[in-house]
Amino acid sequence: MSIHLDDMPVEIDQGDLQTRYLELGGMSIRYVRVPAGADMAPLLKGLPDDRCPSPHWGIVLTGALNVVHGDGSTETATAGSVYYWPPGHTATTEEPAEFIEVGPVEEMRQFYQHVRAMFSTHEEYEERS
Repeated sequence: MSIHLDDMPVEIDQGDLQTRYLELGGMSIRYVRVPAGADMAPLLKGLPDDRCPSPHWGIVLTGALNVVHGDGSTETATAGSVYYWPPGHTATTEEPAEFIEVGPVEEMRQFYQHVRAMFSTHEEYEERS
């Protein structure tokens, strides 16, 4: 089975921040577009150690990602880089970036459910205001 990136189901759609998520062949795939100056930390608040609970294997398509690992080490993955990040990381961007990440369903679904709940609560609040 194959699917075009733009046909993957939308996970988050907040202006220049968009993620698409799909479970396929026993793995989870996320396609992410983030704006310049993005900080993933607020999205991870409430997850274990306020960091991503999933390992990821991926590729940066455009831009660059600055990653901080749970042990405090940092690295930058630039366009064309493939990567592996263990659980317990967060990231920021200085420029717009696009990347694809693949990981185990259970851990990737944990993030998916977390952000879906976060944004539905936010949307419900905006509707009541």
